[in-house]
Amino acid sequence: MLRIGELSRRLGVSDHVLRAWESRYGLLQPTRSSGGFRLYSETDVARVRRMQAHLAQGLSAAEAARVALAEDQAAGPGLLAVDPGPPAAVGDWPGALRRALDAFDEPAAQAVLDRLVSDLSVTTMLREVVLPYLAELGERWVQGTASIAQEHFATNLIRGRLAGLARGWGDGHGPRALLACPPAELHDLALMIFGIALNRRGWRIDYLGANTPIDEVTRAAQARHPDLVVLAAARPENLEPLTAELIVLARHASLGLAGVGATPQLAALVQARLLTGDPVTAAGNIGWPR
Repeated sequence: MLRIGELSRRLGVSDHVLRAWESRYGLLQPTRSSGGFRLYSETDVARVRRMQAHLAQGLSAAEAARVALAEDQAAGPGLLAVDPGPPAAVGDWPGALRRALDAFDEPAAQAVLDRLVSDLSVTTMLREVVLPYLAELGERWVQGTASIAQEHFATNLIRGRLAGLARGWGDGHGPRALLACPPAELHDLALMIFGIALNRRGWRIDYLGANTPIDEVTRAAQARHPDLVVLAAARPENLEPLTAELIVLARHASLGLAGVGATPQLAALVQARLLTGDPVTAAGNIGWPR
């Protein structure tokens, strides 16, 4: 049985939307704990996923909820209606997302992302679709084949979806990670993805985001006592001038460096852990602290 926050994280749907679907359409059918909290079952999980699939097919919210509830009734009492589950392959969803974003078609891009959340696990969606798209977008922007407007539109839309997935990522009882980008580093989407993937593994996240002074990171680490501090940068020149400050930070907390701007030489010099691979893989390689 799940409380609303965990249900929200599992499905990638905000708790406000879930409560609206419950009150307006009766989509969720929770029980009450002895303390009065609503508790949701795997049947509720499957029902929301089916509603997401119907929304992605173009149904209105009211119609999608009606069909999802009708599918429950068709399954019979005591039976769990079939959860759509993940597809056999990612298919052409990356191409569909690119076409929608390149055309500044916000409804179409949101529909693609809705379908991805419905069909794939969050980590699969991030690793197989969102990260490759962002990498390709960056390359096209450098080559001049994607405009600044396209890059801003796409990254702002994706940031909004990531922020939804990050809701409540500071809750729980697991180890705590403090995440930030150093001064002058404005690209933090990869760090957000790392935090979401780490949260799916049970970690609590304190997120400071882009362009954060190292002394502020150090003060936050002293106040929050995280099990891990991660700094991410896309360029070495955003980390290397901060060597002395990073050495001080590493004395107060276990420090990890990530991104193209994090080099093995710098990590060794400041006694930090070098996090390699894409953000989802890097999060998967973080062990539970002893």
